[in-house]
Amino acid sequence: MFTTDVALRFAAALGIGLLLGLERERAQEGEEQAFGGVRTFALITLFGAVAAFLQAQLGQDGLALAIFAAIAALVVVSYAVTAARGEVGMTTEVTALLAFVLGGLCGWGEEGIASAAAVASLLLLTLKDYLHYLAQRLEPADVYTTLKFALISVIILPLLPNETFGPAPIDVINPYKIWLMVVLIAGLNFVGYVLVKVLGSEHGIGLTGVVGGLVSSTAVTLSFSQRSRQEPAHSQAFVLAIVLAWTVMFVRVVAITGVVSPPLAVSLGLALGVMAIAGLIVSLVLWRRSRSQPTGTIATGANPFELGEAIKFGLLFGVVTVAAKAAQAYLGEAGLYLAGAVAGLTDVDAISLSMANLAATSPESSVVAARTIVIAVLSNTLVKTGMAASIGAPALRRTLVPTTGLLLICAVAGAVLATWFAPGV
Repeated sequence: MFTTDVALRFAAALGIGLLLGLERERAQEGEEQAFGGVRTFALITLFGAVAAFLQAQLGQDGLALAIFAAIAALVVVSYAVTAARGEVGMTTEVTALLAFVLGGLCGWGEEGIASAAAVASLLLLTLKDYLHYLAQRLEPADVYTTLKFALISVIILPLLPNETFGPAPIDVINPYKIWLMVVLIAGLNFVGYVLVKVLGSEHGIGLTGVVGGLVSSTAVTLSFSQRSRQEPAHSQAFVLAIVLAWTVMFVRVVAITGVVSPPLAVSLGLALGVMAIAGLIVSLVLWRRSRSQPTGTIATGANPFELGEAIKFGLLFGVVTVAAKAAQAYLGEAGLYLAGAVAGLTDVDAISLSMANLAATSPESSVVAARTIVIAVLSNTLVKTGMAASIGAPALRRTLVPTTGLLLICAVAGAVLATWFAPGV
């Protein structure tokens, strides 16, 4: 029977066909005897919807597959004709086959899946030139590294046991959760590296700090502090990059914590959010001062994601988790705060994820966990300031040290706000 639901299915199929056809007709503009345009693709998706609908109504299994085979045969013939003229690209022909499948999904009542797939297809088709440009920038090491990331996230992770080991009360070693944190941090570093590859190695110094902060704010701090010795005239711009990297780090801590424990992220958002806002204000002031030196460099020769580094982080996360649990069990809240201060000397991510895991399993510990992360962030910020002050130019030190003082004051204010407005978190 023809109902409103059926009408919507066919309307969705028609809309998908029109969008794909418009994109393909635009892309083939100027070509002789192109495969098809807006009308052809609209008819193909409608054909797919009709085939799927008839198969369901008549109970003829394989009807849609038979019709798809017929359409595929026509597409093959068309490709043979165009290939004989020297046009070996087959994007349009493959899109035509996909259009039939998407129309079939609409006919079966899966309009949502069909629409999502159509949008993804249109993005791939529209971004053709940009994707080719990106492919040219890839190096063999990038491909190997991507495969490594797939290995640890898709193959190794599902094989690990999702249960805790160890003697009570520190039976907190969970191989699955530890490796999940490895995947999370490795993925974050990988995204930062991809951004560098996409945007190129030459950036504004501010953008260098933002992208570098996704990978390692400590590395950004050390790099620009050293450069300030060689180029003291650009110290203000280098401070801008460093402060932006720190600001990104504040936001990153909240984000990765929210993946494991959303309530804890809300509490941290109040505390670290004040620091992030202060960092943005300082960055705006510094940017206005350093606009005459607009360029900076991020090295792209080595991918920051390696299995060795991922395994080291996993071991560090496991050690911090055990140490934090032991400190809580034997020393109480003060032990956790001490663990946060010590862990923050070298890394913030490990203690942040450890505390997020604690808050997720023991919600009553959320306030203590949030304070511990804030202490770790403050400890890490002080260490980076000390590094910059010791190896950086005097001009960099004169600006960065007061900025750190401002951030520390904001952190205390944010922690007080978090206690007032989210006492139960």
